[in-house]
Amino acid sequence: MVLGEKTAKKWYKATEDTAVKGYQAVEDKFVKTFFAKEGETVEEAKERLRAQKTKKH
Repeated sequence: MVLGEKTAKKWYKATEDTAVKGYQAVEDKFVKTFFAKEGETVEEAKERLRAQKTKKH
């Protein structure tokens, strides 16, 4: 079976999107489990961590 260029690009994009979404889900779960303070959302925890990292540099 020979794939057309458009089909190959669509499959690549779908694979890439799936991988990125999977990574983001794992990252969010990790941040929620290990870094988020009680009552803090994942996004709030990420922002706090970014701010702490910026202060150290």
